[in-house]
Amino acid sequence: MATANQKITLASARDIPFNRLTLSQSNVRRVKAGLSIEELAESIARRGLIQSLHVRPLLDADGVETGMFEVPAGGRRYRALELLVKQKRLNKTAPVPCVVSDAKDDILVDEVSLAENIERAPLHPLDQFRAFQAMREKGMTEEAIAAAFFVGINVVKQRLRLASVSPKLLDVYADDGMTLEQLMGFTVSPDHARQEQIWEAIRNSWQKEPYHIRRMLTESAVRASDKRAMFVGVESYEAEGGAVLRDLFQSDDGGWLQDVALLDQLATEKLKAAAQEIAAEGWKWIEAAVNLPYGVTYGLRQLSGAPVDFSDDERAAIEALQAERDRIEAEYDAADELPEEVDRRLGEIEAELEKFDQRPLRYDPAEIAHAGAFVSIAANGLLSVDRGYVRPADEAPEPVDPAAAEGADGSADAPMVSPMSQPAVVVMNGEAAPAEDEEEDGIKPLPDRLLAELTAHRTLALRDAIANNPHVAMTNLLHKLVSDNFLHPAAGGCLEASVRQVYFRDQTADLKECASAKSIDERRLMWGDHIPADDETLWDWLTALDEGRRLDLLAHCVSYGVNALHEKPNPYGGTGVTEHGLKLRLAQADRLARATGLDMAAAGWRPTVGNYLGRVTKARILEAVREGAGDRSAQLIAHLKKSEMAKEAERLLADTGWLPEPLRSAADDQAATEPAGHEESDQALPAFLTEDSDEDEPAEDEGQAVIAAE
Repeated sequence: MATANQKITLASARDIPFNRLTLSQSNVRRVKAGLSIEELAESIARRGLIQSLHVRPLLDADGVETGMFEVPAGGRRYRALELLVKQKRLNKTAPVPCVVSDAKDDILVDEVSLAENIERAPLHPLDQFRAFQAMREKGMTEEAIAAAFFVGINVVKQRLRLASVSPKLLDVYADDGMTLEQLMGFTVSPDHARQEQIWEAIRNSWQKEPYHIRRMLTESAVRASDKRAMFVGVESYEAEGGAVLRDLFQSDDGGWLQDVALLDQLATEKLKAAAQEIAAEGWKWIEAAVNLPYGVTYGLRQLSGAPVDFSDDERAAIEALQAERDRIEAEYDAADELPEEVDRRLGEIEAELEKFDQRPLRYDPAEIAHAGAFVSIAANGLLSVDRGYVRPADEAPEPVDPAAAEGADGSADAPMVSPMSQPAVVVMNGEAAPAEDEEEDGIKPLPDRLLAELTAHRTLALRDAIANNPHVAMTNLLHKLVSDNFLHPAAGGCLEASVRQVYFRDQTADLKECASAKSIDERRLMWGDHIPADDETLWDWLTALDEGRRLDLLAHCVSYGVNALHEKPNPYGGTGVTEHGLKLRLAQADRLARATGLDMAAAGWRPTVGNYLGRVTKARILEAVREGAGDRSAQLIAHLKKSEMAKEAERLLADTGWLPEPLRSAADDQAATEPAGHEESDQALPAFLTEDSDEDEPAEDEGQAVIAAE
């Protein structure tokens, strides 16, 4: 008959008055570690005794229980209770929950004490992070959590940040798939999708260091130490709704500014305002940019300015700063390293003295009228102003003999105009920045960038037209080959005829959506499905094509080399196109347009606020409406502000086929310059344009309409 297994009997638990407990000399814990006795006492006072003590009865010499109990397991809790008794926060006879083992047990109390300490499973850090997060979600503030667990507020913030990482990555960390340091790296960005994307990219890579993770998460952001951020100010950026990424686990120099577009906008606006203030000093021009190119002052004459005298208060301030600096340097002359606060104060003194040294110079007002200034942002985030440069074209003319300038009656032939009366031309990032309602008189040449954007559309349309006209493509290629062979020396090789695709540096956002671009892309996809990748196979495939398809493919390939772009000529040679080269390029582009019958209006280009009307003066807008929709339409919108005029002009010109000069063919130019023989456009105009008009009033002439628009 089998014997039944003997059941385990657990030691009983009961409450024992504290004054009947004594710390066992067999307790293995001798070295202080972890939470202090004072902090544990505060925890017991707040939450009570969470874990009972393990005790054994003390016996006298005869083996009889004395009524006292030793504590082999729970010594720190005993000392915390003892401290509360000494502080009179706990009664010395207060009952203490205890597990009482048999005094005659065969197990040594040393073994019990050791087992109680080493068998304790430490809490996984992630469980602590999530516990803090749960308490925060249930209403406890970060300060309350920090006080309850005797840690700094920054520790709580760090652990809450760790708990906010993507749950997928937290599961990886829980399974020991990543280190705590790597998890810390992911806390820089709150974007869970981006965190997971980066982990997938690096999980099998050798480069998984935390700094690499941080760099990938912030690669599209700007450091707070960037000069644009220091110039604008992180506080101003955040006030406008900008987000800042911060690293709570190591120094991040103020974090990373996530909205780069907003930062650039704020920096440009602040820089523009500073440039306008400097323009008020009377300079002829101001060139402002976040980053001015190296050598921007080459070839310019610099004015000689005189230092502005210091006031008595300024002299006193300078002397006081210098005296304080000398005193500090003398006091710490023998020190190997300056204390942090002293070093910081010396830096502040030097910065204040530097401001006095960098005060603007005083220039002759007559010279200021012909000179300008460069405005940018210095590396330390401060405004950098370099005044007093004269361009060769702005040099003052030679003085004229007053007697020669006067007529027979002693009066001057023409009135003198003071250059100081002309407003300064402020150029921001390479483009003129006129005020909202400030317009130039008359019609001036289109800006180079606008010309480049318009001709990018024409180049695409020409490519599409060439690809659809193999005969013209063949003629164009033959022209290139014959020119290279007969008119210029050969560059070498067996045959060096190539078509290099020209890319568009300046382009509008709608360029890739235009009809020409879509047609070219569709054609490329069609051919790409058939062309062999192997060189020998490609030769055989081309040989087998019929003549029609060969010409179609040739036309498609030749079209990628078409370049009808306008760009600013380089007068010094070297890189870029020369004036002669640009004229030749545009003339050949006109020839191709005529040969292919290109019509940009038929190709889908329409004037809009974004691609033309909002980029030119009011005079040009009125000219466009007059040519496309008639004089009456131009007169009716002449009183509007520029922004409203541009919007209304877009509507009026939508279906007229009107084109700006860079997009016209010769026939278009002739039609645009001929007097309108057709009736005025009968498009319906909004009430606010027609309700005050007088149909019987004689129409203004074109010059008067332009003046009204200005």
